[in-house]
Amino acid sequence: MTDASLFDYREFTSDCDGPRLLITAGIHGDEYLPMLAVKELIDRFDTDAELRSSLRGSLTLIPIANQAAFERGNRCGADNIDLARVFPGTPNGNPTEQLACALSDQIRRADFFVDLHTGGTELCVFPMAGYTLHSDQSILEQQRQLAVAFGLPFVWGTSAELQGRSLSLARDCGVPAIYVEYLGAHRELAEAISGAAQSRTPDHPLVAGCLNVMRHLGILPEIAEPLPAACDVVEDERPGAGHMQAGPSAPATGFLVPAVELGQSIAKGDLLAEIVTATDRTKHQVLSQQSGRVLVIRDYPRINQGEAVAVVAESVKAE
Repeated sequence: MTDASLFDYREFTSDCDGPRLLITAGIHGDEYLPMLAVKELIDRFDTDAELRSSLRGSLTLIPIANQAAFERGNRCGADNIDLARVFPGTPNGNPTEQLACALSDQIRRADFFVDLHTGGTELCVFPMAGYTLHSDQSILEQQRQLAVAFGLPFVWGTSAELQGRSLSLARDCGVPAIYVEYLGAHRELAEAISGAAQSRTPDHPLVAGCLNVMRHLGILPEIAEPLPAACDVVEDERPGAGHMQAGPSAPATGFLVPAVELGQSIAKGDLLAEIVTATDRTKHQVLSQQSGRVLVIRDYPRINQGEAVAVVAESVKAE
């Protein structure tokens, strides 16, 4: 069973039958907007009796899954192990593996799972919902529908072969699951500091998306207007597709000068960025290896040799 001391969570349960939805944030300790969005959901269900009474099934909310990483303001905790690479973990392992094991218990108990992320302190991600291309066609279709229902402008179905993720654990347990990526770096911090994820009208996209998923699943009553639809759906079965740190890498350490915008459509061979060295005028060009849409860009002035510059989702439409 889950060791409740490893993370705090809230569960809201109805007497009426319905699915169990799990929503997590803070798998990485430097991704703040999702944490604030889940906190906002907790506050709403705590204070709004009408909202609680409309609930069907149960809702489990984990605002900061990785407290040790959050306290460091870092992607990882003190053991410097990425929680999103060690699922399902082990109860007798290092602290991060123990945490993965405890979170895995929560995922196994769920009927549906949403894992919220951003690009952290150095990467920025075009707002998107993603899922694994599950071998079970029923689960795959449920995941597609969940991703579209969230209401962000891009939906990305990718390889089911990546291991150690929260979604790979969900895959193995037969739990329909999606992950969400929303900005990062200075753009995320600007929204977080401005209170964008707190109660205001209209809802922040992360708050609205979670509520959309609840309505889609019947956990909350349907709304009168249609749910927002994603404008672009791409599925990519290639091994490694969906890895947010895998892309053309910097050939040298220096200052990053991006040549593209987040969400921009580009062609193979287009310039993604230049790396300018600190001690002379040498410039190293980084070109796109494929045509598609810029999903991730490094949004930080310093870049080290070998670090990913950007991630491009290849433009292959889902059927």
